[in-house]
Amino acid sequence: FSDPSVVGSDWVQVKAGPVQIVLANEDEHSFELDSAALEKILLQDHVKDLNVVVVSVAGAFRKGKSFLLDFMLRYMHSQGDSWMGGDEEPLTGFTWRGGCERETTGIQAWSEVFVVNKPDGSKVAVLLVDTQGAFDSQSTIKDCATVFALSTMTSSVQVYNLSQNVQEDDLQHLQVIVLFFRVKPHQPVKQNQHEELQNVRKHIHSCFSSISCFLMPHPGLKVATNPYFDGRLRDIDGDFKSGLAKLVPLLLAPEQLVEKEIGGNKVTCRDLVEYFKAYIKIYQGEELPHPKSMLQATAEANNLTAVAGAKDLYSKNMEKVCGGDKPYIAPADLERCHAEFREHSVHFFRSVKKMGGEEFCQRYQSQLESELDEAFTNFSKHNEGKNIFYAARTPATLFAVMFVTYVVSGVTGFIGLSTLAALANLIMGVALLSLCTWAYVKYSGEFREVGTMIDLVAETLWEQVLKPVSEHYMEDNVRQTVVNSIKASLTEQAAQHTKLKTH
Repeated sequence: FSDPSVVGSDWVQVKAGPVQIVLANEDEHSFELDSAALEKILLQDHVKDLNVVVVSVAGAFRKGKSFLLDFMLRYMHSQGDSWMGGDEEPLTGFTWRGGCERETTGIQAWSEVFVVNKPDGSKVAVLLVDTQGAFDSQSTIKDCATVFALSTMTSSVQVYNLSQNVQEDDLQHLQVIVLFFRVKPHQPVKQNQHEELQNVRKHIHSCFSSISCFLMPHPGLKVATNPYFDGRLRDIDGDFKSGLAKLVPLLLAPEQLVEKEIGGNKVTCRDLVEYFKAYIKIYQGEELPHPKSMLQATAEANNLTAVAGAKDLYSKNMEKVCGGDKPYIAPADLERCHAEFREHSVHFFRSVKKMGGEEFCQRYQSQLESELDEAFTNFSKHNEGKNIFYAARTPATLFAVMFVTYVVSGVTGFIGLSTLAALANLIMGVALLSLCTWAYVKYSGEFREVGTMIDLVAETLWEQVLKPVSEHYMEDNVRQTVVNSIKASLTEQAAQHTKLKTH
């Protein structure tokens, strides 16, 4: 994977790798979201508007989650018959190692978002996610529940990785860490089981839209006992490799990909950022959140994603009209476009299926309308900056000040008012110095704060002094012109009337 970014005229290749998106504070047993890292992954231009497929692997620590994910990476990079690679190729990607100490903390995501064409012709973005292992010697039940819940609520496929038989305590652990969210009921359990065992299974099934299992063989003694094992296929048991060849395509083949949905809406990469931000907040308290808190956070994120989509629609439309490469447009025309695009954006927001009820959604609609009006103010300023007369306002104002003070200096010096003449010369010198400084700032781009201050003073002079004087002068001239025209017309009519009387 390479993420080319322009530096001067060169291209920089950025190697893909695991990125920590949820950070674990082991001393305080708390978690926080690295929003900047997450946005850098999910808000890339080529994926941000695509529906997202999130495949996450969770489970007990030291059971091979990162090891499995690295084979998924190989599949995503090469989906041919030989996607597992050569026998002598070390396994790289998410970091993994042997031993009893945990390797992954918090939640990590692969920095490359894979774009896949589905059989129906649509494109989706695939994100692979690794999670901190559960039930190690350093994590509390709340830590395990938080990581598992965050990965489950944000993923479209959650792989629960277990070793050997699926035992009753495995199911009970799973029930504990999904106790506070529920998606939709699914399939019955055996009627001859004890009621307590039935309840565990019913609750787990109620939290997922579908559940399936895949039994993987043991990878072999070399994998389990060799401290120098680095993932080469030659050291992995053949049955395990056969299992991988079946399991990974079941999860990641284009026809098997499951797009993330929340509230009946498919989630884009841009949307997923908002859901992460909403969910992390409710897991930062001392206690595990109540189901109502989860629902509230989902509703908030759901409305915020609708707001973001509507704003993006408005911005794209406005860019077509007054973007950076577009010429200056009359303010009245720009305001008409704003009103039209604003209406379209609000309609888009209202058309998106949302959670929380009408009154709850109305609050976010009001937020959207306020942000659109604020965006229009910025577009107007940007458009005004393209007006050549607006750009020339500062030098024109300073020239006018210099001209007026030059005239005043000459007149007052001629009639002997040397103090006023000196003051006029001082103001003229300050105006000249300001003009030279302003020109240097615009040319070099340095000392922009000074240039802004000069623009502000010049604009104040223009608005408070020169503009009213010029308008008053023009008004007087127009009034005098009209009066003269009327007088001339009356005089002509009187002359014609006198001439007719004479005849």
